[in-house]
Amino acid sequence: MKAAVLHQLGEEPRYEDFPDPVPQEGQLLLRVKAAAVKNLDKARASGKHYASHQQLPTVVGIDGVGLLDDGRRVYATGLSGMLAEKALVSLANLVPIPDTLSDATAAALPNAVMGAALALLHRAQLKAGMVVLINGATGVTGQVAVQLARYYGANRVIVTGRNAESLEKLKTLGADEIISLRQDDESLIHQLKAAHAATPVDVVIDYLWGHPMEMLLKALMSGGINQFTHPVRIVTVGSMAGETIGLSSGSLRSSAIEILGSGLGSLSADAFRQMNTDILPDLFQLATTGGLILDTDVRPLADVATAWNQDIAPGKRLVIQIA
Repeated sequence: MKAAVLHQLGEEPRYEDFPDPVPQEGQLLLRVKAAAVKNLDKARASGKHYASHQQLPTVVGIDGVGLLDDGRRVYATGLSGMLAEKALVSLANLVPIPDTLSDATAAALPNAVMGAALALLHRAQLKAGMVVLINGATGVTGQVAVQLARYYGANRVIVTGRNAESLEKLKTLGADEIISLRQDDESLIHQLKAAHAATPVDVVIDYLWGHPMEMLLKALMSGGINQFTHPVRIVTVGSMAGETIGLSSGSLRSSAIEILGSGLGSLSADAFRQMNTDILPDLFQLATTGGLILDTDVRPLADVATAWNQDIAPGKRLVIQIA
């Protein structure tokens, strides 16, 4: 079969022949049609991730969509690399795809859904009527989070980001207020404080961490020793602006701020089961009606080496079309 094969950590995968995977008991063979290339795929191939590939050469790609032998079209996480004409999947880990949903969208949505829906529902405990601030909302997952915050009942959605064009686009996806991170710290804190004062923020979904989070924390902190503060639950999903922040003990003691993470190690097994049984099927269906939008940049498998390190337009997910 043809596949995207990684020979050395730190290199881009090559388009070449690779042995067909052979199903074992409890496994199915999936004829892959499309697979998204995500930051996690690239991090594992770089050798800098804790889950980097150990045995080389190997086929890259964590998940994708394709056809089973019985004709069912499904999304699945692969037991073998998914950027290939064929891959192994588990019978217990299949999500049906609506006929009217494109392969590219079906392949691109699940990772963004995991970083958005699970953060909103399971870690932030979003309830209808809450005010949500999405920090770093101009990327793929951030754009999905904006739409899902509104879909799950948020009363107001505030977003931050650096790309002016992408921020404006978020207004069409459900954002009520946009705040540019391309301003000096004092101005940024002032605008964040004003937004919080006008409609107190209940939930923050953060994709940046680093300096932007430090500014946000200053804006959300109490103004005095005798003031009661509005409870804010901060859920960090990514660290595009830096892995560490400066955080004083007093900033937490003086404010009703709770900080959580959302990721593979912090989410429960029940959350992942619900994603496959309830959340993904619901959101796949929502996407078929235009209620959930995600832009993709689709390339053929033969071009994987070139596409792997190319800059993709902000807010778009690279998808490799295989069949």
